[in-house]
Amino acid sequence: MKKPAGLVLLIFALVAAQLHAQAAAAPSPAVAAAATDKTAKDKSKSAGTNPLQPNDKTVSNEPTTTEIYADEAFFDSNKNMGIFSGRVKVTDPRFNLQSEKLTVYISKGEKQGLEKAIAEGNVAVVRDRPDPNGGPPSRSVGRSDKATYFAASGDVELQGTPRVQEGINTHVATSPDTVMIINQKGELNTHGPSRTEIRQPPPGQASPSATPSPTP
Repeated sequence: MKKPAGLVLLIFALVAAQLHAQAAAAPSPAVAAAATDKTAKDKSKSAGTNPLQPNDKTVSNEPTTTEIYADEAFFDSNKNMGIFSGRVKVTDPRFNLQSEKLTVYISKGEKQGLEKAIAEGNVAVVRDRPDPNGGPPSRSVGRSDKATYFAASGDVELQGTPRVQEGINTHVATSPDTVMIINQKGELNTHGPSRTEIRQPPPGQASPSATPSPTP
């Protein structure tokens, strides 16, 4: 059953209410949700940048709002979790994400916030990173069958034949068991066989500005 957009926004904006589940029919095929990630302020003190995380210019003292759109949504207040399915789309100041299913876990206790998010099925994670020299931004796209975001560390773990593309350069897993982890410092660690493609334009030609689509 589809949930009304206003109700879902309310549930995720008031995380202290522990995601009280409500169900009702809605005329819109999309469901929107907003979640406040209270760990963002602490992460802003970490050094380095992450292609799938904000840089110092995008971090502020304001709460971070994440909007989740999906065809279906289910909330379990006892387990502090929400499950979204069907054309899932996430918009966040740090990254955008698309998948077929998304499971969100909210931490318990006084300081509640996003604890972990697991995206499954044709996952695409997109981040436009500004050029420190004032040039055009570079777009990083991570694709996989499954992606897990850990709020405490800021790590993004890609599983299921993952690949990461930045501009025209691509890092591709050559085994479905290969795991890629992008940490808070922007470092990419690959566990398992992989192939790296570094492309260069012909002499005299400028490097093309690649903007890969987030759609798998």
